Amino acid sequence: MKLFNTLTGKIDEIKSLDKQGKSNEKSKEKGKGKENAKGAGKGKKLNLFVCGPTVYDHSHIGHARTYVFFDMIAKYLHYQGFKTNFLINITDIDDKMIARSSQSGVPVPEIARVHLQSYLEDMRALGVKFTKYARATDYMPEIIQQVKQLLDKGYAYETPNGIYFDVTKFKEYGKLSKQPLNELNVHRIEPDPTKRHGADFSLWKQQKQGEPAWNSPWGKGRPGWHIEDTAIAMHFFGEQYDLHGGGIDLIFPHHEAEIAQAEAITGKKPYVKHWIHVAFLIIDGRKMSKSLGNILMIKDFLKSYPPEVLRILFLQTHYKRELNYTKEVVRTAEAAHEKLKILMEKLAELKEKDSKKYDKGLRVTIGREKSKLLAAFDDDFDSPKALTILFSIIKRVNTLFEENKLGKKNAEEVQKFLREINSFLGILPKERKVTISNELQGLVDERERLRKEGKFRDADKIREKLKEKGFVIEDTPQGPRARAI
Repeated sequence: MKLFNTLTGKIDEIKSLDKQGKSNEKSKEKGKGKENAKGAGKGKKLNLFVCGPTVYDHSHIGHARTYVFFDMIAKYLHYQGFKTNFLINITDIDDKMIARSSQSGVPVPEIARVHLQSYLEDMRALGVKFTKYARATDYMPEIIQQVKQLLDKGYAYETPNGIYFDVTKFKEYGKLSKQPLNELNVHRIEPDPTKRHGADFSLWKQQKQGEPAWNSPWGKGRPGWHIEDTAIAMHFFGEQYDLHGGGIDLIFPHHEAEIAQAEAITGKKPYVKHWIHVAFLIIDGRKMSKSLGNILMIKDFLKSYPPEVLRILFLQTHYKRELNYTKEVVRTAEAAHEKLKILMEKLAELKEKDSKKYDKGLRVTIGREKSKLLAAFDDDFDSPKALTILFSIIKRVNTLFEENKLGKKNAEEVQKFLREINSFLGILPKERKVTISNELQGLVDERERLRKEGKFRDADKIREKLKEKGFVIEDTPQGPRARAI
């Protein structure tokens, strides 16, 4: 698999730093010279760190885009045979949290507790699964130790307001964001007249009245944002690891600062081999903001749509492209979800009928198109292309349904393929067995009899009665079928 690497500016192959496991040689398709997706990892460990939320508010769908994307990446790498360790940090002490506490009168720890729980509920609802999450406040000894190391090595200095990292001492500062040191865009760096350089960033902040604080060799205070992630990641993954991800807005200064801190402490390069960033999500062509009143929380989206619709919606746009969330985009995703739902129901019904019919060509088609689909994912996770291929397969299956050419074995093969792909995409509707009562089946049979007798008005009345009971009738070559709405 290859993904765009912000550090190198190229689409690079994902390779594990793990020296254990089986051979890391590429598995080739016979006669094609192409890498096989499944099994490429050969059991090697792959460490993935993704910047998690600052838990001062509920998460919106822009956050969801990032976490769903990395959920798919982690699961796809697992599908490839890697042992993926997916770690997310939780920023539970930060300027934003202190400001929210000051506005609301609610203590910072309580704000963190409530919104961490909210975030975890959202992730469970969306099917996002990480190996572990780590709260910054649980790693104060590791944070303080790293600040001390940077001071000892001459990369940091103390002022009356706290401790800062001196970016002029780290000659490669700016290499991730591709900014020369003398041209750094420092508008997002905290202002402080006691700093030596405008781009210097905080490692430790001295306590202000009423703020949460921890004891340190420099007095009571709290960590800067960037050092929290470096301390957590190095605690779990060591001095160097494989993948680091987040939103595109984190490239500078956050991820730039992480690299500087870690490489200054260890002297080892690169701190992280592969940096991956997800583009913004906007709504109706405008950035989400409180002033515009257009922030859409995950919870609010899920009141109207199943979580799989949001995952499909994200797949419709490449992760490096800005996603413009509109009603039309939602309708397209909802229609795709409905097609999947109907197909899975039809496949389940076909299996129960135990038909001996078998279309040999369908298996060949699925095999050929599956290779193309996986090749699309291997090529910088080209999800729009992969979705097009997936629904071309679905269209072919539906055509064969209409021609009454499929049997139980075909149904099993299609289900197996869809579930395999779903293991990393998570877009299939939750499978549920819908039982048609004798009363409802009687109405279906009565409607069919009326249609055969040409009494279409009476048949339509029964269709409406079934709709009131939560079922729609579809007339197929195999006969009428009732489907739960």
